[in-house]
Amino acid sequence: MSWLVALFARLALLVVWLSTPLVDRAFHGGWLLPLLGIIFLPITTLAYVLVYALAGSVTGWSWLWVVLAFLLDLAAHRAPAKQAVQARSRRASSPS
Repeated sequence: MSWLVALFARLALLVVWLSTPLVDRAFHGGWLLPLLGIIFLPITTLAYVLVYALAGSVTGWSWLWVVLAFLLDLAAHRAPAKQAVQARSRRASSPS
C-alpha cells in the first residue's frame, strides 16, 4: 500500500512540475533537487512544493508539514524492506 502512495506522489509531483511553475519557484529554477525528490523522497518534495506555493516560503511552522511528509516517505521505504526481511527469515527457518 505504501508503494501506491509513493507512486501517486511521484505522478502528482511530475504533473505539477510539467504543468505549473510551482516546482521552479520552490526550487528557484533548479532541476536537480526536484528530480532527486521524485526518485527518492516524492512525498517530501511534493509537500515542500505545496507549502512553498501556499505560504510563499518554507519557514517556521511550515517545516512541520515537510517533516511529516519526510516521515511518510521513510515509512513508505520501510514497508517493502520489512516484508523482504520477514520473507527471508521465513525461508531460513523453514525445514529443507
